[in-house]
Amino acid sequence: MALSKLERRQRIKYRIRKVVTGTAAKPRLSVFRSNKEIYAQLIDDVAGVTLASASSRDKGITANSKSEAATAVGKAIAEKAVKAGVETISFDRNGFLYHGRVKVLAEAAREAGLKF
Repeated sequence: MALSKLERRQRIKYRIRKVVTGTAAKPRLSVFRSNKEIYAQLIDDVAGVTLASASSRDKGITANSKSEAATAVGKAIAEKAVKAGVETISFDRNGFLYHGRVKVLAEAAREAGLKF
Protein backbone atom coordinates (compact mmCIF):
# COMPACT_ATOMS: atom_id res chain seq x y z
CA MET A 1 0.00 0.00 0.00
CA ALA A 2 1.30 3.46 -0.89
CA LEU A 3 2.13 5.84 1.95
CA SER A 4 0.48 9.22 2.20
CA LYS A 5 2.67 12.31 1.95
CA LEU A 6 2.53 12.84 5.72
CA GLU A 7 3.32 9.19 6.56
CA ARG A 8 6.29 9.24 4.19
CA ARG A 9 7.65 12.44 5.79
CA GLN A 10 7.18 10.94 9.27
CA ARG A 11 9.23 7.86 8.31
CA ILE A 12 12.03 10.02 6.91
CA LYS A 13 11.84 12.26 10.00
CA TYR A 14 12.27 9.31 12.39
CA ARG A 15 15.18 8.01 10.31
CA ILE A 16 16.91 11.42 10.52
CA ARG A 17 16.20 11.87 14.25
CA LYS A 18 17.90 8.54 15.07
CA VAL A 19 21.16 10.21 14.05
CA VAL A 20 20.71 13.99 14.55
CA THR A 21 20.57 15.23 18.15
CA GLY A 22 21.24 18.57 19.78
CA THR A 23 23.24 19.51 22.85
CA ALA A 24 23.74 22.84 24.61
CA ALA A 25 27.08 23.27 22.80
CA LYS A 26 25.78 22.09 19.40
CA PRO A 27 21.97 22.47 19.25
CA ARG A 28 19.74 21.04 16.54
CA LEU A 29 18.27 23.49 14.03
CA SER A 30 14.83 22.06 13.30
CA VAL A 31 12.94 23.40 10.29
CA PHE A 32 9.19 23.08 9.74
CA ARG A 33 7.65 24.15 6.45
CA SER A 34 3.91 24.54 6.07
CA ASN A 35 2.16 25.55 2.86
CA LYS A 36 2.10 29.18 3.95
CA GLU A 37 4.82 29.73 6.59
CA ILE A 38 8.25 28.46 7.63
CA TYR A 39 9.53 27.97 11.17
CA ALA A 40 12.98 27.27 12.64
CA GLN A 41 14.09 26.54 16.18
CA LEU A 42 17.32 25.70 17.97
CA ILE A 43 16.77 22.78 20.32
CA ASP A 44 18.90 21.31 23.12
CA ASP A 45 17.65 17.70 23.18
CA VAL A 46 19.59 16.78 26.33
CA ALA A 47 17.77 19.37 28.47
CA GLY A 48 14.65 19.31 26.29
CA VAL A 49 14.51 23.07 25.76
CA THR A 50 14.24 25.42 22.81
CA LEU A 51 17.12 27.91 22.87
CA ALA A 52 15.87 30.22 20.10
CA SER A 53 13.18 30.31 17.47
CA ALA A 54 12.20 32.30 14.40
CA SER A 55 9.37 32.11 11.94
CA SER A 56 7.90 33.89 8.96
CA ARG A 57 5.06 35.00 11.26
CA ASP A 58 7.39 37.11 13.45
CA LYS A 59 6.77 40.87 13.43
CA GLY A 60 10.15 41.91 12.00
CA ILE A 61 9.96 39.59 9.01
CA THR A 62 8.25 40.81 5.87
CA ALA A 63 8.62 39.17 2.47
CA ASN A 64 6.96 39.12 -0.92
CA SER A 65 7.58 35.44 -1.62
CA LYS A 66 7.94 32.26 0.41
CA SER A 67 11.63 32.00 -0.54
CA GLU A 68 12.29 35.55 0.69
CA ALA A 69 10.55 34.65 3.95
CA ALA A 70 12.77 31.56 4.30
CA THR A 71 15.88 33.72 3.75
CA ALA A 72 14.73 36.20 6.40
CA VAL A 73 13.99 33.38 8.88
CA GLY A 74 17.43 31.85 8.25
CA LYS A 75 19.14 35.17 8.98
CA ALA A 76 16.98 35.77 12.06
CA ILE A 77 17.66 32.36 13.60
CA ALA A 78 21.40 32.76 12.95
CA GLU A 79 21.43 36.17 14.66
CA LYS A 80 19.56 34.77 17.67
CA ALA A 81 21.95 31.80 17.82
CA VAL A 82 25.05 34.00 17.78
CA LYS A 83 23.46 36.18 20.48
CA ALA A 84 22.90 33.01 22.56
CA GLY A 85 26.56 32.06 22.09
CA VAL A 86 26.05 29.25 19.57
CA GLU A 87 28.23 28.94 16.46
CA THR A 88 27.94 25.32 15.34
CA ILE A 89 24.65 23.47 14.94
CA SER A 90 23.34 20.20 13.54
CA PHE A 91 20.73 20.70 10.82
CA ASP A 92 17.44 18.80 11.03
CA ARG A 93 15.39 19.10 7.84
CA ASN A 94 12.54 17.32 9.63
CA GLY A 95 11.71 14.91 6.79
CA PHE A 96 11.52 17.64 4.15
CA LEU A 97 13.74 17.42 1.08
CA TYR A 98 16.84 19.62 1.19
CA HIS A 99 15.49 21.68 -1.67
CA GLY A 100 13.61 24.92 -2.20
CA ARG A 101 12.67 26.84 0.96
CA VAL A 102 14.48 24.46 3.33
CA LYS A 103 17.72 24.87 1.35
CA VAL A 104 17.28 28.67 1.13
CA LEU A 105 16.81 28.88 4.91
CA ALA A 106 19.93 26.74 5.54
CA GLU A 107 22.09 28.79 3.17
CA ALA A 108 20.90 32.08 4.72
CA ALA A 109 21.77 30.75 8.19
CA ARG A 110 25.24 29.74 6.95
CA GLU A 111 25.83 33.19 5.44
CA ALA A 112 24.77 34.86 8.68
CA GLY A 113 27.44 32.97 10.65
CA LEU A 114 26.23 29.49 11.63
CA LYS A 115 28.46 26.48 10.94
CA PHE A 116 26.97 23.11 9.96
